[in-house]
Amino acid sequence: MTKGIESDQNTRQAHRQAAMAVLAHSDAAEIAGHLETIAVPPYENLREGENGLVMVRGRIGGDGAPFNLGEATVSRAAVRLSTGEVGFGYTLGRDRQKARMIALCDAMVQSNEFADAVESHVLAPLRAAMTAARNRKAKETAATRVDFYTLVRGEG
Repeated sequence: MTKGIESDQNTRQAHRQAAMAVLAHSDAAEIAGHLETIAVPPYENLREGENGLVMVRGRIGGDGAPFNLGEATVSRAAVRLSTGEVGFGYTLGRDRQKARMIALCDAMVQSNEFADAVESHVLAPLRAAMTAARNRKAKETAATRVDFYTLVRGEG
């Protein structure tokens, strides 16, 4: 019985992480445009969008000791739906509205009532656009590919 509950929680967590990855890599205007197509439930801001810095750590090779690479600007926000779900949003840069929209989508993805609408009207189109852009870029890169070869002489 416990394994079934853990498996369900792991599946939900993986789905939530995948949704956050799509939203974090998407443009704020695209997220806003797709959110307008669904009925957004009432929510309250637990944490207004705010900007800050995080330390980025790096490693030389896979085994090197970690070192401080530098700082990156991030924005974060938190919201609570009227049904109780809490969502958190983080994004690189100084875009407080995008962080709030990500938090709203995070909360809605956790809700049984709104998860399907967010998936079909927000996440699926954003994911498709990301895949198309990635494929286009790969195609453009492949067109510039140069194959080098070496002739081996029999001297030796």
